[in-house]
Amino acid sequence: MTAGGEAQGPRGQQAPWRPAATEARLSAWVEGRVQGVGFRWWVRARALELGLVGSAENLADGRVKVVAEGAEDRCRGLLGLLEGQGTPGRVTRVTHRWGPAIGGISGFIER
Repeated sequence: MTAGGEAQGPRGQQAPWRPAATEARLSAWVEGRVQGVGFRWWVRARALELGLVGSAENLADGRVKVVAEGAEDRCRGLLGLLEGQGTPGRVTRVTHRWGPAIGGISGFIER
């Protein structure tokens, strides 16, 4: 810290100011061949790598519902992975909704 109370980076340089991460809730519905292929396990692993909490749940209509909370940029990272090429099975469509983090969730579970 400097005499004025500012944070310092390496070698005494003033650290760049960064705004606090905005907490968000991502709800995503993933369509395609996403059940019975390890998709929920894959989502859980990616979410935990990103430091997110939530769940991945098989729905009766064949979709997987993903709910994730944490830093908004990390939730956006998970959404990008869900929409990307490296998923198990075959994703044909992802619809999603954003909201504020509700909290009260710990870990990431498969339902």
